[in-house]
Amino acid sequence: MSGTAARVAARNLSRSTGSGKSARKLVDEVTAAFPEGGFTGLIGPNGSGKSTLLRLLAGLYGPSGGHVLLDGADLADLRRRDIARRVAVTAQEVASEAEMTVMDVVLLGRLPHRRGRAAPSRHDLRTAGEAMAHLGVEPLAERVWSTLSGGERQRVNIARALAQEPAALLLDEPTNHLDITHRLDLLEFLARIPATVVAALHDLDLAARHCDHLVLLHAGRVVASGTPEEVLTPPHMERVFGVRSTLRTGPDGRPELRLDRAGLPTVEDGAGRG
Repeated sequence: MSGTAARVAARNLSRSTGSGKSARKLVDEVTAAFPEGGFTGLIGPNGSGKSTLLRLLAGLYGPSGGHVLLDGADLADLRRRDIARRVAVTAQEVASEAEMTVMDVVLLGRLPHRRGRAAPSRHDLRTAGEAMAHLGVEPLAERVWSTLSGGERQRVNIARALAQEPAALLLDEPTNHLDITHRLDLLEFLARIPATVVAALHDLDLAARHCDHLVLLHAGRVVASGTPEEVLTPPHMERVFGVRSTLRTGPDGRPELRLDRAGLPTVEDGAGRG
């Protein structure tokens, strides 16, 4: 990792789909600042705008309105290559058809730092090796990408993002396909790295334990942002997810979230739709 964390912020950020009467805002006037060097979890029901917001922050989508700021500069004014040298992003689903070795896939993360078609340098190879070691995929270095399991592809894809040495790391459902051991190891690692990390997460209990900052989305809007204690309140959980909740401090000093939907409307009844 580069050791320098980026300042990432959204200002009145929107993204719409369709037009006329069929127009729908996927992200609606979102304003949020993501703590420099912190671990922010984007949480919310399916369809709440988490993935769209991540793609806007990465510059993969253009906004319908508002701005994304990277170290104070409007993302729209920056060159794609300059963004890629500062921001790495991983998708929720990764294609599995490529006939490349794992090492070759991870080395893709070094492309923004290389000139033209130059061969990987010693620094590139060392950085890629360190990224694979962090994710526990070094033994897979010579495996062909298409032969990997879903969990292995996920970890290799995150290693590729780490190899970019990003100042901001944006991850869409990074724990998808991972078993519980790798899930916990990954979240512990993300909480330690010297980058600004923003991750869309479905596991509210894991988000509570590992993130130091949360942004709760519903129907494309920010419902709350702040520490887990400030965001995961019973009123917010009932309003957005239709569940009762209890948040307490565990023996290790970390927040522990308990959820119970008994006696409350389910999503099918109309609660938590986004």
